[in-house]
Amino acid sequence: MARNGADILIESLIAWGVDTIFGLPGDGINGVMEAIRTRQDRLRFVQVRHEESSALMACAHAKITGRLGCCLATTGPGGIHLLNGLYDAAADGASVIAITGLPYHDLIDTYTQQDVDHTKLFQDVALYSARVMSPAHVENIVTIACRTALAGRGVAHLAIPVDVQEEPETSAKPSSRNVAHHASFAPAQERRVPRAEDIERAADLLNSAEHVAILAGQGARAAGSELLSVADVLAAPIVKALLGKSVVPDENPFTTGGIGLLGTRPSQEAMERCDALLIVGSTFPYVEYYPKPGRARGVQVDRDPVRIGLRFPAEVGLVGDAQATLELLLPKLRRKTNRSFLENIQGSKKSWRELLQSAIMRAGTPMKPGRIAYELGQRLAPDAIVAWDSGHNTGLLARYVDAKPDQLFFGSGLMATMACSLPYAIAAALAHPDRQVIAFTGDGGLSMLLGELATVVRYKLPIKIIVVKNNTLGQIKWEQMQFLGNPEYECDLTPIDFVKVAEAFGIPGFRVEDPDACGRALDQALSQAGPALLEALIDPNEPFLPPKRIEKYAKNLEKVLQTETPGRSEIKRALSEEPSRTLLQD
Repeated sequence: MARNGADILIESLIAWGVDTIFGLPGDGINGVMEAIRTRQDRLRFVQVRHEESSALMACAHAKITGRLGCCLATTGPGGIHLLNGLYDAAADGASVIAITGLPYHDLIDTYTQQDVDHTKLFQDVALYSARVMSPAHVENIVTIACRTALAGRGVAHLAIPVDVQEEPETSAKPSSRNVAHHASFAPAQERRVPRAEDIERAADLLNSAEHVAILAGQGARAAGSELLSVADVLAAPIVKALLGKSVVPDENPFTTGGIGLLGTRPSQEAMERCDALLIVGSTFPYVEYYPKPGRARGVQVDRDPVRIGLRFPAEVGLVGDAQATLELLLPKLRRKTNRSFLENIQGSKKSWRELLQSAIMRAGTPMKPGRIAYELGQRLAPDAIVAWDSGHNTGLLARYVDAKPDQLFFGSGLMATMACSLPYAIAAALAHPDRQVIAFTGDGGLSMLLGELATVVRYKLPIKIIVVKNNTLGQIKWEQMQFLGNPEYECDLTPIDFVKVAEAFGIPGFRVEDPDACGRALDQALSQAGPALLEALIDPNEPFLPPKRIEKYAKNLEKVLQTETPGRSEIKRALSEEPSRTLLQD
């Protein structure tokens, strides 16, 4: 039986290693859906409830497997809905190919129904965005799209008109220069390494420094052991960007944990006191948390030369794979005999961890926000996968949950999109059905893509969903007050009973409000054979503060508490308790 355009499209994607397509059927992609249906032995289609979720899942699939993620959407609004998830992939360097439908080829740009030119729409987010012209065009264009997404670690997009999907290959006469099957599906791997002279310059700089700190991001994920060896030689504390949480276990003596608003005090102290900074696989975006200009010299390792010096004025840029680069650098480094810088930071880390743990163990309600995160961290499986959402809950996860050696923590990084946690967890559970998968989310983020609870049930995924519920957009609430000194406005959310919602979807639901019952509630939820949802009610009036006092933020809080901002007396009470009391000190 002769192939059509959609058949060639799907067979080409399979040849490039695509094994899962996330999407939602639509009349503009019926031909593609049929091509998928007839190849179910080689390709899995995952039906979502919103196209945004399909793009987030494709992004998560790429992040967690290292393979090509793929999402599918119909004409017009279907394709438009993909954009948020695709921007997430583009920002964090995930290889994703998006396939969208277009109207009949001879009605495009004639104001027909759902006549949106996706090829133009996707040009900003995609490294490559093109329209399929005929079945004879498909192999060539899919090859370029897939190779571009993989090599550039970004997004590629193909739009295929509805009639081209069903057009027989035999009726598509190729041009004289389009030799049949001239495109190659052979993958091309790269393990770039820096120039030898740059390695020497980097080693000289780091050897001459007295107090070296390391900033590690997701680009260092495969180089954890090499990173620890470098840290040992240089007596350097490892500070982790959020996307680098899994790079080094949090209990390891060489790491201080996270950095930034979500970070730790010892991380900030390491940045303030170091005289050299080695950045490995990170473009952590908040420049105010780096060493002050002129305070420290810099070496940066990144596979992308464009990112060298993007946030910090690195004197030496090492362009290459993080693991291979550190392997070359390590023999050139001299062991630091003076280890007082590292030891002082380690002492600060011990005090910080004691402060956080003692503060959240307060009995009675309202429950301290960090309690649910800490108790969860104590109960995670050794190889658990945890997907965070974006908001107040992210900070709780970053500070109170320790990453252990074989655990994986991931979520939306530079895009920091709300609602990512559940789609990410779904992709993780499909890719790793033998591992514990947790979606750690807030009530604001979960409500955005609540329909994906049906996806969890449809595919019988044993995901455990932890909802941090404070009935407010917590991070925005505190930003309004701390960053600008304005009273909180329109951040409070209409409460949702997530236990009843979960049960309506067929998922067992649990609730905890008493901190003394927090551990037992988690045990009950985590012990479920299938999916489960735990709603944790936390104190909405305890602010998430920077790890060290920032004078502007502190003054803004003082100013706003003199106004009629909602919950003023409760906020004052929370600020008088730990850990807020210490975090407001210099």
